[in-house]
Amino acid sequence: MNKQMTQTEWRRGPHTISTDRARLDIEAVHDYLANHSYWALGRSLEVVRRSVEHSLCFGLYEGERQVGFARAVTDYATFAYLADVYVLEEARGRGLGKWLVSTVLAHPDLQGLRRWLLATRDAHELYRPFGFRELERPEFYMGILNEGGGGGRFVAEGEDGGSAG
Repeated sequence: MNKQMTQTEWRRGPHTISTDRARLDIEAVHDYLANHSYWALGRSLEVVRRSVEHSLCFGLYEGERQVGFARAVTDYATFAYLADVYVLEEARGRGLGKWLVSTVLAHPDLQGLRRWLLATRDAHELYRPFGFRELERPEFYMGILNEGGGGGRFVAEGEDGGSAG
């Protein structure tokens, strides 16, 4: 069940950040993630659609054109994972990435969370001023990485595919 989000919008000069899902250019988000990011190469349009449906999403716009994106995967109570953050190459160098991250972190529905996580290969210095650090106790964390993004099918212990009863 999805929580009904507070729809919000922030403006700075010709730029707007909006959480209005209807405004997102899903095909543009898919194109960037599947063809230009290092973390989601090959991600299908269907997976992008599902990820948007089940996340609090932030579109970054220059006029009406979408030039960036970020999403928070969260329970709205204790935890959020910052994911799929990008600003198009031609819109970089103007502080838009910092503004996008600060806007996500300041969203009214995301206040009071105990923990935020993210993964990055090359943008540590973007996130550091917001308080993100390398994991202090990485031995406390575990993960499953399904290469290719398709994921596997997990079977409950004792599940044999037969009917119950």
